[in-house]
Order: sequence, then C-alpha cells, then structure tokens
Amino acid sequence: MTIRTVVFDIGETLLDDSREFGAWADWLGVPRHTFSAVLGAVSSEGRNNAETFQYFRPDFDLAAERQRREDAGAGERYTEEDLYPDVRPALSLLRQMGLWVGVAGNQTARAGQILRDLNLPADLVATSGEWGVAKPDPAFFRQVIDVSPGEPHEIVYVGDHRDNDLGPAKAAGLRTAFIRRGPWGYLWAGDPKVRELATWRIESLEELPALIRESRANS
Repeated sequence: MTIRTVVFDIGETLLDDSREFGAWADWLGVPRHTFSAVLGAVSSEGRNNAETFQYFRPDFDLAAERQRREDAGAGERYTEEDLYPDVRPALSLLRQMGLWVGVAGNQTARAGQILRDLNLPADLVATSGEWGVAKPDPAFFRQVIDVSPGEPHEIVYVGDHRDNDLGPAKAAGLRTAFIRRGPWGYLWAGDPKVRELATWRIESLEELPALIRESRANS
C-alpha cells in the first residue's frame, strides 16, 4: 500500500508548547512547575487537558479567559523559535518526495492563522477551532480524510498523544506515527497500547522520510 499523504498534529509534534503552558501558569498566578505537574497528572489519567484549569479556578471558562488574554495583550503567540528544529527539514523533504503534507490539530483559529503566517512547508494548515470539531472526535479524522489526497490507508497521521491521535486515527483507517517528545510522548512511550496502535514509533520527524521510502519500496 502506497502512502500519498502525511498529516501532522500541532502541539508537541510541531510546536514546543513550553512557552504557552508557562503563559497560562503566569495568567493563573500559579508557579509554572505546579501548573505542569497538575497538567501531567490530568494527562496520565487520560482526562481532557482542559480540566487542568479547573484545579486552580473551579469556574474557569477557557474561551472567555483566552479572550481576556487577547484583550490584555497576552494572547497566544508562536514564533519560529517555538517550532521543533526538525520540523522544516522533515516537512520539506516529504514534499520533495511528492507527498502531500498537512497540519491539523487541536488549536484555536488564531493559532491556525499564526502557523500559516510562519509559511510552513505544508499544503494545508487547519485547526479544530476552524473546523468546529476537536480530537478525539471521529468527525475530526473524517475531516482529515476529506481534505487529504488518497484513501484513508494512504494517509499517515503523526502525533504524540495516545488517545487523541493514535486511537482515533487508526479507528478511521489511517496509518499512524507516534513521536516520543513532549509530556505525552514520554508518558506513553512504553505503553503497550501505543505499540499496538502505532505503525511507526519515532524520536524525530526526520526519521519519517526513510520509513516512508521503505514502505513504498515494499508495497
């Protein structure tokens, strides 16, 4: 089976979220290491990351607080420095190989525009905020299939999250690549379920081109 398309998750796959997590901790007025520890605990229990905020403010409204941050001039922002260093080389090489490259993850519409302004070597950049549906909802991956060239088995979805990325992507018929980085990548690196769900497990995005070449040669 050939591969025609590779679609990438965003947070902790392409973007290092450290600065944004730190900004949320500062906004909430809690130590950054405390925020990170609670986020990790929530994640390890397989719960929605947004529940982290409830521990610090039980009445926390994420959408409202995002707007308050924007109004205060402290809204989310991403720069070239927030991209992992392997992003541009890997995406560029995949496109040179003739693959269609997409970026689609659980981010705001604002984040989508910021990423497009970075001129990533990708054919599409889209976010859950723009699509109106978020992972792990199967409708998110139906949208990935709808916008991508090829049949589901010709699409690889790359991510760091066992439950938001690998499980629903595989259920939708996509191939999957699990990258071990960021809190979730390290948390689940040795998880038997990850081994079952992932077509490939990688340490760097720059491993993907060779794996895809090998897959094409054996198809």
